Amino acid sequence: MAQEGRSGILLETGTNEIEIMEFTIDGNLYGINVAKVREIMMSAEVKPMPHTHPAVEGIFKPRDTVITVVDLPKYLTGKEHPHQEKDLFIVTNFNQMHVAFRVDSVVGISRISWTDIQKPDSTISGGEDGVATGIAQCGDDLVSILDFERIVAEIAPETSIQISEVEAMGKRQRNTSPVWVAEDSVLLTRMIRESLEKAGYTNLRTFPNGAELWDALEKCAEEGNVDDQVAIIITDLEMPQMDGHRLTKLIKSSKEFKQIPVVIFSSLITEEMRRKGREVGADEQLSKPEIAHLIGILDELLSRSRAKRKGGADQ
Repeated sequence: MAQEGRSGILLETGTNEIEIMEFTIDGNLYGINVAKVREIMMSAEVKPMPHTHPAVEGIFKPRDTVITVVDLPKYLTGKEHPHQEKDLFIVTNFNQMHVAFRVDSVVGISRISWTDIQKPDSTISGGEDGVATGIAQCGDDLVSILDFERIVAEIAPETSIQISEVEAMGKRQRNTSPVWVAEDSVLLTRMIRESLEKAGYTNLRTFPNGAELWDALEKCAEEGNVDDQVAIIITDLEMPQMDGHRLTKLIKSSKEFKQIPVVIFSSLITEEMRRKGREVGADEQLSKPEIAHLIGILDELLSRSRAKRKGGADQ
């Protein structure tokens, strides 16, 4: 069963909306960003693979593509979950790879605003170990939005951000340029911070979503010290309250902030997403987990920004 109507539900860029695909496991409602979904299929026979994470069922090969299958009920509960004939595979595409997740059923798709998604309280999110990045109000239902990047990073750590990439860059000079980062995943925020600090960037400020970063920018504008407080912004795309496209659009439409370079660093960088990023004025866009590439982009954009300011001051 392929995902239907995909071309008809592409969102206008920068409106701060998201489409959530709702699915069930043991009667509980969960959600995934439609932008991550390649298709929905009836579950199929899976070939087991040795020496893998307990939640990895194995692999299957639809249409000549080998795809890893994750038993999502087992991952979430830690218990064996009897497979049913009506189980579905949600085949995803993010971080430049395809992974299928077994679920009980798919309920449908809801279009909502990111403002309708709340960051879960730390008592239920589990902090860095939590797999829920948000709680969405979809009609009358509360839906737990799962952090699929976090799940895959645990199952296959080599697919996530690698500090070794930064270490391979060798000794670097200390850079005190103020870098702001908007990222909702606690785990990825820590990994990005560690990587940037190892690369010499010591003046970092992180925000759990675009709305809080935007509020901080507006406060800087009120105090008249934007240039002193922020030199460059890195933003994820999927975040509660305000997504990265909306944040970028606000920044690049603002007289006070449009000179600040904005880098979109997301697991969802596809050609369609690149087009949307260009529409809202992003200076650069790159896919997780390319952390060494991100550092190279930061170096280049900050150097270019310093030269531009120096040129303006000399005139």
